[in-house]
Amino acid sequence: MKLLVSPMNVQEAMAAEKGGADIIDVKNPGEGSLGANFPWVIAEIKSNVSKPLSATIGDFDYKPGTASLAALGAAVAGANYIKVGLYDIHTIEQAYDLLSAVVRSVRAFDAEKTVVASAYSDYSRIGSLSPLNLPPVAKKAGCDVVMVDTGIKDGRSTFEFMSREELQGFVSLAHENRLACALAGSIKFEDVPAIKSLAPDIIGVRGLVCGGDRSGSIRPELVAKLKAMIN
Repeated sequence: MKLLVSPMNVQEAMAAEKGGADIIDVKNPGEGSLGANFPWVIAEIKSNVSKPLSATIGDFDYKPGTASLAALGAAVAGANYIKVGLYDIHTIEQAYDLLSAVVRSVRAFDAEKTVVASAYSDYSRIGSLSPLNLPPVAKKAGCDVVMVDTGIKDGRSTFEFMSREELQGFVSLAHENRLACALAGSIKFEDVPAIKSLAPDIIGVRGLVCGGDRSGSIRPELVAKLKAMIN
């Protein structure tokens, strides 16, 4: 299982890499769960870390054109993984339109880039598509990875919104569709054994390695602690 850590600047990115993160996931927490950072920040981080770079492009409503342009910007800036959130997406048809546009935009630039589609464990309170509907449509659209995160960052964990059986179903559906899968969403250290038993390919964190407050700064010793736990 790989550890994805989400910094918002180059100092945090270097701290995440020092602690042992496998994927550096650039985001802007001030703009939402999967808030997009600036292209020059992505490029600066790219030049200062050696691990694969991910970049979030936003919590999207049904704007395929906007999403595809943002995805291209992240790819050009140097991200290896381009991650899009289906925040205000209500149907499978909308999800397919948006994801296929993102995939087309990214792959036209570089066929080796990885596209990550994220749904939200608290989908019922934000009125979004269930994560259990995501793997088949993500596969059809040409994505590589599916993810579950929390849409509203109020300290409540993914495990408070989806049962263990639902999360296991998500992981199984991802693998049945030959997709990698990631679990995230206000994960706590005490959630790690449960996550390991679900066997996702990636665990994603920010607040946990900032000492519990996602508005704080990433601490390399907490990244190292988590890395040791998942190994």
